[in-house]
Amino acid sequence: MEFDIELTRRVYEHMKKTIPIIRERLGRPMTYAEKVLFSHLDDPEGQDLTRGRSELLLRPDRVAMQDATAQMAILQFMTAGRSSVAVPTTVHCDHLILARRGAEEDLASAQDINGEVYRFLRSAAQKYGMGFWGPGAGIIHQVVLEKYAFPGGMMIGTDSHTPNAGGMGMVAVGVGGADAVDVMVGMPWAVANPRLIGVYLKGKLSGWTSPKDVILKVAETLTVKGGTGKIVEYFGPGTASISATGKCTITNMGAEIGATTSIFPYDERQARYLAATEREAVVELAEEYIEFLRADSEVDKDPERYFDEIIEIDLDSLEPHLVGPHTPDLAHPVSRMGADARENGWPVEISAALIGSCTNSSYEDLSRAAHIVRQAVSAGMKTRIPLLVTPGSEQIHKTIARDGLLDLFKEAGAVVLANACGPCIGQWKRDDVPEGTPNSIVTSYNRNFKKRNDGNPATHSFIGSPEIVTAYAFAGTFDFNPLNDAVPKPDGGEFCFKPPEGPEIPERGFVIDETGFLPPDEKGASVEVVVDPGSERLALLEPFPKWRIPEDFENLSILVKAKGKCTTDHISQAGPWLRYRGHLDKISDNMFLGAVNAFTEEVGQSHGKPFPALARKWKASGRGWIVVGDENYGEGSSREHAAMEPRHLGCRAVIVKSFARIHETNLKKQGILPLWFKNPADYETFREDDVIAIRGLENLAPGSEVSVLVRHSDGSEETVLARHTLTESQVRWFFEGSALNAIRASDA
Repeated sequence: MEFDIELTRRVYEHMKKTIPIIRERLGRPMTYAEKVLFSHLDDPEGQDLTRGRSELLLRPDRVAMQDATAQMAILQFMTAGRSSVAVPTTVHCDHLILARRGAEEDLASAQDINGEVYRFLRSAAQKYGMGFWGPGAGIIHQVVLEKYAFPGGMMIGTDSHTPNAGGMGMVAVGVGGADAVDVMVGMPWAVANPRLIGVYLKGKLSGWTSPKDVILKVAETLTVKGGTGKIVEYFGPGTASISATGKCTITNMGAEIGATTSIFPYDERQARYLAATEREAVVELAEEYIEFLRADSEVDKDPERYFDEIIEIDLDSLEPHLVGPHTPDLAHPVSRMGADARENGWPVEISAALIGSCTNSSYEDLSRAAHIVRQAVSAGMKTRIPLLVTPGSEQIHKTIARDGLLDLFKEAGAVVLANACGPCIGQWKRDDVPEGTPNSIVTSYNRNFKKRNDGNPATHSFIGSPEIVTAYAFAGTFDFNPLNDAVPKPDGGEFCFKPPEGPEIPERGFVIDETGFLPPDEKGASVEVVVDPGSERLALLEPFPKWRIPEDFENLSILVKAKGKCTTDHISQAGPWLRYRGHLDKISDNMFLGAVNAFTEEVGQSHGKPFPALARKWKASGRGWIVVGDENYGEGSSREHAAMEPRHLGCRAVIVKSFARIHETNLKKQGILPLWFKNPADYETFREDDVIAIRGLENLAPGSEVSVLVRHSDGSEETVLARHTLTESQVRWFFEGSALNAIRASDA
């Protein structure tokens, strides 16, 4: 395929025209994130730019979708009546491949099991003008980095780790499928104007410390909700010591702090990667427009004036960490990991080590891990526990095969998996540990919620860099510090690792590969997209009904009062449920199966029934229901199924202490009313058998308050006040019953 240099040229020319306008309106210099974000405004001269309050209408340059989310996004797009996508769009088949025996067998099995879905996605891509990357081609974010990313661009993607491309200087944002549909049909994309966190990096990465440790430190500092509604912009002299793919590791995992996106300014390391992946033309163009691809010089000199918050990290003193279990913001220096595990009662012995994923599957990642393996193999060692390796793309796979790294991993006892997400998203058929058995695993992934990787709630998952994880594969225990401790050798001696080394760019260059790619078809109008009416995997969508107000918001029951962390994994599990991502009714049978019932401490059920069954019973009788939630409700993946399933089964509103950004937007898109407690302590007001009425919706408007009448079974009543973040256009979505309904109404 040929990189679209003309798209990049148009973006840069538009930046040149727009940024002076914005700079004059702001009356001050601009950060790099502001330059990229505001140069994509639909109305740069008139748009309100109040940070943290205004709604931005933006024009992204492209859309990327992975196969699990693309199904529902495309099904929604098909209902909009458009003949072709309005912006460059790609579909990447990376989520549905189950990891079990190794790349070849697992890929063949996926083709057999998921053939119907792949055919649907391929034909829809051909019909509607999208690029299609078939199964085995690679993980969406690695392929985007290799083929499409460029500094200064803006992209949205139907995966929460879309900010991976922020390491290449893009504003890349994870969204739900309905947001993607807005852009695909030619509408602007709406998002709250983010606040800015500046992360000042000084010093230089060296030795065992890796880019992964930078984001693990940021996650420890900000926690899983500290980035919500914010862009994280990295700056300072330390950025120059981090490779382009290392920068992408950092921005990728910014999703774990809830950030809208994360971004690095353009530099020589990115230029080197672009040239190595056949985008020399971008480098030449970027040099011409370099002033727009970095913050203004005044920002570096006095950052406190331009950022809402600043974090400083000294790379010289940063120690390698692991984070976990069950959350990515619980950090442990590797020097203390064994002691922390014993103190908390976590299994000290490790059952498996896994490296790769969209976060850490670059050539540099795998070459540094291979350097650890080479040292161990030279000492006569093999891994003590299973080591699973996931290359990020076929391009990476072929390059490490050519350079002997693939054979080296296998010689040490590792299993090389398909170029796909695999265990990172729960696509792991694990046979070595019975469910319910407490065990610890180490990964170089990004998420470690309970049941996330293997479906076992008793698995304690810890996250670190690929090189640290690989070293643990030879020790098999947390009672080992890779930086200093010796590993027993089979012959009775001892062995100490030297710090890892590995080039960011292969000495002989990358094996440029486009296996599995189908470009948009110029004769797409003649392509037929077929969905079998009897399919269990796919089903065409019917529009959600328009609300009757106030009738639909009277006499509501509480289906779920979720206790503690309630992520999108808890609301709509992945793993085996991925097979139903294109069939809304089928997948709705997993709704809230992971949520903890605050009334009973049970998981996945209420009133003696699983949550989905109870919801179906109430829906059949015409009874609506609500959800009550805790802090950062909807944390995690971008999956809009976590909003569509409740809407499909009768949910009217979700009332919580606070929302994760993507999930709140997804609820708005599907017509569910997302409300924030005005007083978070009112969470305690709700009882299992309450009857709820939501009042004042006739006058719903931006900034208005909503009253929630709570009738208890003893005859007493309480009124709870709630606020919302609906904009004027989002209020219209609510009244129409969904954002897609509003689009259809505007076209009528």
